[in-house]
Amino acid sequence: MLAPKRQKYRKQFRGIWRRIATKGEKMIFGMYGLKGVTAGWIKDREIEAARVTLARATRKNGKFWIRIFPDKPYTKKPPEVTMGSGKGDVSHFVASVVPGRILFEIDGLTTDESMAVLKNVASKLSVRTKVARRLT
Repeated sequence: MLAPKRQKYRKQFRGIWRRIATKGEKMIFGMYGLKGVTAGWIKDREIEAARVTLARATRKNGKFWIRIFPDKPYTKKPPEVTMGSGKGDVSHFVASVVPGRILFEIDGLTTDESMAVLKNVASKLSVRTKVARRLT
């Protein structure tokens, strides 16, 4: 799973989401991409599942880029623990996504193949997305 190598602090506050993306909203590398429509947290396991799908699809010809990284620790308390007694232990890491953020980019495939692969990747994510095309 993806996780940061080092962190200054082990646990973080939940934070708030912006209304729209102010960084990472433009397609830079590929011709087609997956753009987030709703705000949410994407788990490291979801990113890994998407990476496997993209790697299988672009094995022969094509390239893909992952534009998000799970750098936010998500804490969880064990079951049947009462309120109080502090914050729980880090369960996994998440990437915070706001609307308009490009999550994945793909290039080197035909239009139909790219659309099919990105739809398959979108089904593995917990946020709503849409397929975006680069304007050249």
